[in-house]
Amino acid sequence: MTDDSPSVSVALFTCDLRVRDNPVLHAAVRGARHTVPLFVVDAGVRAAGFAVPNRAAFLAACLADLDGALRDRGGRLVVPHGDVVAETCRVAAAAGASTVHVAGDVSGYAARREERLRAALGAAGRRLIVHDASVTAVPPGALAPAGKDHFAVFTPYFRRWSGTPLRGVLNAPRAVRVPDVRSAPLPAPSGLAPGTPSPGLPEGGESAARRRLRAWENGPLNAYAERHDDLAGDATSRLSPYLHFGCVSAVELVHRARRHGGAGAEAFVRQLAWRDFHHQVLAARRDAAHRDYRDRRRVGWRDEKALAAAVDAWRAGRTGFPVIDAAMRQLRHEGWMHNRGRLLAAGFLTKTLNVHWRVGARHFLDLLVDGDLANNQLNWQWAAGTGTDTRPGRVLNPLAQARRYDPRGDYVRRWVPELAGAGGSAVHRPWRLAADLDYPEPLVEPW
Repeated sequence: MTDDSPSVSVALFTCDLRVRDNPVLHAAVRGARHTVPLFVVDAGVRAAGFAVPNRAAFLAACLADLDGALRDRGGRLVVPHGDVVAETCRVAAAAGASTVHVAGDVSGYAARREERLRAALGAAGRRLIVHDASVTAVPPGALAPAGKDHFAVFTPYFRRWSGTPLRGVLNAPRAVRVPDVRSAPLPAPSGLAPGTPSPGLPEGGESAARRRLRAWENGPLNAYAERHDDLAGDATSRLSPYLHFGCVSAVELVHRARRHGGAGAEAFVRQLAWRDFHHQVLAARRDAAHRDYRDRRRVGWRDEKALAAAVDAWRAGRTGFPVIDAAMRQLRHEGWMHNRGRLLAAGFLTKTLNVHWRVGARHFLDLLVDGDLANNQLNWQWAAGTGTDTRPGRVLNPLAQARRYDPRGDYVRRWVPELAGAGGSAVHRPWRLAADLDYPEPLVEPW
């Protein structure tokens, strides 16, 4: 910062709720004498149906933690409610800010928000600065094959991604000087979305993210390559909610994993690359959030209304296929589901019941704490055969998958207590057990 630096800038937080390795906050603090750390409780998010109890509870905790981290540095979080563009412009005017910094994002809503912000701020003589390496490790538009705007297949993308230099990890600012700007109180979960959150939600916020990251690096990461599909072992990082809300940065995770080294770290980095891959697909094809990325199904979708009872049974974890039901019940209780469970549940709905992927994707978004539009929608399309899978006709047999990834049935018994007394792998075929089990017959003929 020099003597001719602007006196005030705004750091508009969206999906980057952290003080460490935050390009938005870093640039805002370095570029001006005073900074307004701003989060708008956006009425547009609620109107679009994305404000749901689980993410609202997690978000409220994230905001409280972020405010605490800013106060430790002499600052605070400014939290108005309303239209994000109108409120950002109002706060910038009240503070006399000349620049607004924000993280780049890939959804259609984020693109419209950026366009509106740029126009409204520009009309008032203010500048919007977008930071594209805040949400993903590699910016979504940075890599593309010759003559195309994005990679449609993961393997060649990963090769390019792996050789792309990443920006360095940024320190948290030592001090944040905030001008006198009015703010509403930090929101409670009930003020963000009506309804009761799942009882087993993870703790939100950057502090919780860093505790989980340290625990992950101190053991489970080493065995990730061998154990990441172990349903009962719960051997994944569980960092996805914190990545979705930006409580930890993808750039920092890649750097730390590469320094850690080993097969587990390499496998983990590959998963982070998948996340970037989906973001670059959605950035280029924003309608893939609600339309088939590729129209290549040979079997038409069945009428959801005619299958209402089956869809309700799937949502409730009462399909009669224990591993599917265990995954769906974990989702309802924790607002999170093991990735292997997500693939099985999605494949069962779309390829066994032939229900449109949008039905399942919406249910997941209603409950997932890590309900990221790019990853959720494009993983659903991968499972349904309409996305980027190079073998769109593949069907994951839930019985064979259960025997492989839950061989003793521990995952099923954890989440389907009706089957707690079933021995060994017999838990995966309960229709062969006693008829008095309080468990439904399979919705379809078992494999």
